[in-house]
Amino acid sequence: MTSNQALKKTFQLHDFPLDSGEKLASGWLSYLQIGELNAAGDNLILLPTYYGGTHEGILPWIGADSPLNPAQYCLVIPNLIGNGVSVSPSNAEHFQAGPHFPAISLYDNVRAQKRLLESCFDDAAPALVMGWSMGGMQALHWGALYPDRVQRLLSICATARCWPHNQIFLAGVKAALTCDAAWQDGGYQSPPDKGLKAFGRVYAGWAYSQAFFRKQLHRELGLETLQDVLDYWEEDHLQQDANNLLCVLESWQQADISQLPAFAGDPEQALASIRAPSIIMPSSTDLYFTAEDAAWEAARMPHAELRVLESDWGHIAGAPGRSPVDHQQIMTACADLLTRRGLAS
Repeated sequence: MTSNQALKKTFQLHDFPLDSGEKLASGWLSYLQIGELNAAGDNLILLPTYYGGTHEGILPWIGADSPLNPAQYCLVIPNLIGNGVSVSPSNAEHFQAGPHFPAISLYDNVRAQKRLLESCFDDAAPALVMGWSMGGMQALHWGALYPDRVQRLLSICATARCWPHNQIFLAGVKAALTCDAAWQDGGYQSPPDKGLKAFGRVYAGWAYSQAFFRKQLHRELGLETLQDVLDYWEEDHLQQDANNLLCVLESWQQADISQLPAFAGDPEQALASIRAPSIIMPSSTDLYFTAEDAAWEAARMPHAELRVLESDWGHIAGAPGRSPVDHQQIMTACADLLTRRGLAS
């Protein structure tokens, strides 16, 4: 492959043992690779995906003018289990399809990604693990699970666990979806469209900040009115499979770095185990991955810098390519981090 050619690939997980004690039968990870692994194996960058998104949503971070340049790095974007591209309720073997799909943790996702690197990339130690939202949560799990492997870490609008208020937010959007009579406990015969539209409408009020709406920043997205915003979120969620949404939501809601096997429920020990030079980058106006929660965690990571995104865009400040000003701040942080000595340097 040429250095800048994007290739979508599939990695078979076979009977993958899960954190829950179940097995994921005939599972797979779908991932995008852009760029080639060098002979030293030290140029791999891992970019896990976020809630509701796929590898395509990460692409605005990548390019010849970006610090994530495929001429220099091997960029690997693994899709979350449950997102509809990797194995998910909507495409699993019939006996694990739909409501029968097993619970998936972020621990499961990161272990599957590690297996991918072992099998397809010579077990390369990532030069950087970088992600937004659930991608950032995965990056932090990577740092704690493989502290001797992750060289650098950039977590954007994310925390290492789903804090209590974040859990309440997720319970609310879940209720909006599952109140649809068509839901049928996940056994729906046709999509629960009313529930999906309600889910999108409720989520729209959390994704951005109060200032975002007061200053009418939605117009920068081509959405002229508040109704346009609501219509956009409804239409976006009508494109999603309801069981997929709730599968990944459960992975997010239950995420807690302190529950990884080595830490016995101690979040401070878990955070202290992350050895990689890190930038923790919350949005100043994020309503559910709050800057306060992220700061608490960063203070307990021995090599972390807290760099707050001062933005009116709320959680969406960290979305790849969405807000030009915030995007530039993220790219600057990425470039700064890549100039620092890595863990093994």
